Amino acid sequence: MSGPTSTGVPILRLGDVLITGLLNELDDKAALAFTHELTERISADRVRGVLIDISRLEIIDSFVARTLMELTMMAKLLGARVIVAGMRPPVAITLVELGIELVGVETALNAEQGMAALGWHQSQQPPEGAHRDSTR
Repeated sequence: MSGPTSTGVPILRLGDVLITGLLNELDDKAALAFTHELTERISADRVRGVLIDISRLEIIDSFVARTLMELTMMAKLLGARVIVAGMRPPVAITLVELGIELVGVETALNAEQGMAALGWHQSQQPPEGAHRDSTR
C-alpha cells in the first residue's frame, strides 16, 4: 500500500485494485498531477481496476469532469477499469445543468458498490478462528 501522493491525495492498493478519491481542494494543477501519478501507479502496479471516491466532492466544474473522463480513457488504454463512486446529488444536478456528460465513465452509488463492480465482495463468513455470535 502507498500513502498520499505529492498532491496529498492517497492512492491505496487493495489486491489488484487502486482506491483513491477527489477532494474539493484539488485545483487544476493538482488534478493534472493526480492524473499523472494515478496513471503511473496503474502501470507500475499492473492493476485491473481503480475506484475513485468522489463522495467528498461538493461541487464539480467542467475541468474536473474532463479530468475524470480523460483519466478513465487513459486507464482503459493501460488495461484498467475505472469506477467513480459516491457522487452526491448536487454534483449530478450540476453536471446535468451544465450539459456535461461523463462519457465512458462508470459510476456506482457508493464505494462498496464500486468495489463489487470491480469484483470485490464483502465476505459473509467470519474469519477463520473468529468467535461466532450465538444470538443469531
